[in-house]
Amino acid sequence: MLNNISLSTLLLIFVIIVLVLLLIIQQIAMSRKLKKIRQDAVKRSNAVKGGQLAEQLAPYLPNFPCNPADARFIGKPVDFVAFPGLDQKGTADEVLLIEVKTGASQLSQREKAIKEAVKTGKVRYVEYRIEG
Repeated sequence: MLNNISLSTLLLIFVIIVLVLLLIIQQIAMSRKLKKIRQDAVKRSNAVKGGQLAEQLAPYLPNFPCNPADARFIGKPVDFVAFPGLDQKGTADEVLLIEVKTGASQLSQREKAIKEAVKTGKVRYVEYRIEG
């Protein structure tokens, strides 16, 4: 039977087998890569959830910069605005913008810009009235 099969037919069968094997190898590699991407996504998602939980609990953890009753969670662009002294004395000693970070997380560009605006005194109080 091998005598009836031409060399070009054998070469074609060989090429097809090689291509099928390459496709199988590529599929396995893509599957592994996809699994790693999914694992990374889950890891990042868990880190975000952990950070969000830490933000909510931060006022009750040691060394928080003020009384939890004086802090208001806003989330974005900073985590808290606080008015130390307001709860117990009825007057605010200062206004704090508090950004909670966990682990090795860094300030975002927006957070850095807000920090710089505060450092350079570009902060003001505005009373907005709606006449009715």
